Amino acid sequence: MDRVKVLIADDHPLIRQGLVKVIRLDPSLDVIGEAADGEEVIEKAAQLRPHIIIMDLNMPRMDGLEATKQIKQRFPDIKVVALTVEDSEQKVVEVIRAGVSGYILKDVDPDALASTIKAVYKGEMVIHPGITAMLCRELGQKGSEPNGNQGHCGVDSPCPGEYVDVCLTPREVQILKHIASGIHNKDIARRLFISEKTVKNHISSIFRKLNVEDRTQAVISAVKLKLVNL
Repeated sequence: MDRVKVLIADDHPLIRQGLVKVIRLDPSLDVIGEAADGEEVIEKAAQLRPHIIIMDLNMPRMDGLEATKQIKQRFPDIKVVALTVEDSEQKVVEVIRAGVSGYILKDVDPDALASTIKAVYKGEMVIHPGITAMLCRELGQKGSEPNGNQGHCGVDSPCPGEYVDVCLTPREVQILKHIASGIHNKDIARRLFISEKTVKNHISSIFRKLNVEDRTQAVISAVKLKLVNL
């Protein structure tokens, strides 16, 4: 795999320095720049064209959410990983809608940060398991209310309508449970003794059957179907 070019955006110098040191421990990752606010990260994205931006959501001049929206509009190939202490359901939904490929908390383990960057680079969507569980609980409660938005997960793609036609194979359910635990494709393949390509094929089938577009939406749908318990 080519070295993944990473741009770090955070308004705290010490946090940026810490992230740089952690990321550079992995020889496959390359920190190519830093930004201290939303406007600067947009400028650096245009100049440096990173593969991945680690984006703090709370920054001066322009927050990370607005910066993410503008970057995804101008440079759709650049992937954004939100790194934040914010874990409210509303904020998570807003950030997912903005187009992030990852949502992790600032207390993330260094190894998990590196694996998240590499997974996002490969096209996966990575959401911290605790965030996914919280989001599923919140959306499940709203969906059960009389006036709740029962046909929608709170993100851009609709959930399955009546669910009765959803028929996942035992293997697909097994893989879906691993996804809900925040396990990446490579690790799923190793645990199930199958190839990573086979895992990806199963995930594509899961997305099609659940009528979703990414891993987070699949987990939310699976919780509502009671296929997965978090």
